[in-house]
Amino acid sequence: MSSKSKLALCGGAPVRKKPFPSWPIFGQPERRNLLNVFDSAHWWYGAKVKEFEEKYAAFQNARFGVSCTNGTAALEIGLLACKVGAGQEVIVPPYSFIATASAVLKVNAIPVFADIELDTCNLDPRDVERKITSKTKAIVPVHFGGLPADMDAFKKLARKYKLKIIEDACHSWGTKWKGKGTGALGDCGGFSFQMSKNITSGEGGILLSDSETVAETARSYSNCGRGKGKTFYEHFLPGSNLRLTELQAAILLGQLERLESQTNKRDRNGAFLDHGLRGIPGIGLMRRDPRMTRRSYHVYIFRFISNEWPGVSREQFIKALNAEGIPCSGGYPIPLYKNPMFRMRQGRGPGFCPISCPFYGKKVDYRHVVCPNTEIICKEACWIFHPMLLAEKNDMQDIINAMSKVRENWKALKNV
Repeated sequence: MSSKSKLALCGGAPVRKKPFPSWPIFGQPERRNLLNVFDSAHWWYGAKVKEFEEKYAAFQNARFGVSCTNGTAALEIGLLACKVGAGQEVIVPPYSFIATASAVLKVNAIPVFADIELDTCNLDPRDVERKITSKTKAIVPVHFGGLPADMDAFKKLARKYKLKIIEDACHSWGTKWKGKGTGALGDCGGFSFQMSKNITSGEGGILLSDSETVAETARSYSNCGRGKGKTFYEHFLPGSNLRLTELQAAILLGQLERLESQTNKRDRNGAFLDHGLRGIPGIGLMRRDPRMTRRSYHVYIFRFISNEWPGVSREQFIKALNAEGIPCSGGYPIPLYKNPMFRMRQGRGPGFCPISCPFYGKKVDYRHVVCPNTEIICKEACWIFHPMLLAEKNDMQDIINAMSKVRENWKALKNV
């Protein structure tokens, strides 16, 4: 066996040695905007914040944008603005960052976990409907990895059962469903600008909505409970200080200048990977819904289908791919409901039982929750992160070649 066909993990030559693009990408636009704000001495919640809110909302085809400290805060003020509260249930996926569920707890409501689809990693509308009760107030679909959830199905459920939809759009800057950006497809939607995200100011977030009432209520919750056009020391809601700064907005305006071209490039490269990886045994691709007119790709996800790699674990596969020069991760190792904060018995740990429990009338015990598809995905998902999709076609071909090489030599992994 030649060194080129031998796995790098077993002493062969790796497919690739040069690095993929690093993150974040920044330059003159951010520097110019930051210096302008710095020299102005107006650093607090002013013109740049307003400019970014308007431009980002327009980018996502939404009417209103309310900036805030992070994506978690965006979800919280979105839930509050939709009047979700004590004793009510909110259906969420268990395959997501903890904030999708913890935001529900923060507004004193009860997260109810519905399963995901294996070929999208998004909430399954059929299981969501099975979990709806008389106490259900809202659904929080996550556009996981930038792949939009089936918003037609969720809006149909919302109309049927009189529910609110708060999108967790924290992976979907630039994603479009039937030509309209995510975030205002439902009642509102939250985005994150944390350091790893496709548009970043280190931290930051925004809530989008087409409803002026929802937007202004969210604004009040994020701005100490103040009212629009009211005096500074009048407070109408029990809000908090969740405001974005002018310096963060300056950075985000610079980042926004590149987002269109970066989103399109990631989308093209994701489609190239789909085409090249399709047909490799043991690799399962995500389904591309024709109603999705653009995808942002925070992560490119595929499945390591365990039963087609007998005797080889996902971790061995990822280790082999990394050795070939292709960074890859297994993502979330457990469903949200298996996190310690959800596994403690009622009353035995601070924060386990939300304040709403006395108003709920039912026991809260997540130890018995099982979402089979989520359990599978946590064992089989493989993530390739978004900066890699800003490379060129020949770099995407390296990913395809490395995957093919690992598959061709998969039996050698049994002994590694």
